[in-house]
Amino acid sequence: MKEIKTELMLQNDISEISKLEPFIGNIGEELELPPDVVYNLNLALEEAVSNIVLYAYPGKTGQDIRIQAHTEGHSLLLTLTDSGIPFDPTKVKSADVTLPAEERPIGGLGIFLIKSLMTEMRYQYKEGKNILTLVKTIG
Repeated sequence: MKEIKTELMLQNDISEISKLEPFIGNIGEELELPPDVVYNLNLALEEAVSNIVLYAYPGKTGQDIRIQAHTEGHSLLLTLTDSGIPFDPTKVKSADVTLPAEERPIGGLGIFLIKSLMTEMRYQYKEGKNILTLVKTIG
């Protein structure tokens, strides 16, 4: 498998999400990933970034979100780092998707989606930063 190491810096603005598709597209091309895998990676990353944009920095603009991508063995790791409010999505109880939509609590589906699309999700809070790593086995 090819080794890649690249990064993207975003601001906590919802319009920045449009930068994710070309970023993931380039990675997919480089690693020769099937279109469905690229689509799923982009979807998971969009969910994670939109959660940071919407919830990590209440009332603050111009805050950085750093996305690093690299391969490790047969996996692609996408690491998102922000200095917003500490939040561990790995501790969120999985959404009960068996309930009818009107009985489900609001929220939690994005994290459920990320967990279902990725092989693994890791979180740590270190030196005042949220560090979320999304792992996808690709080879």
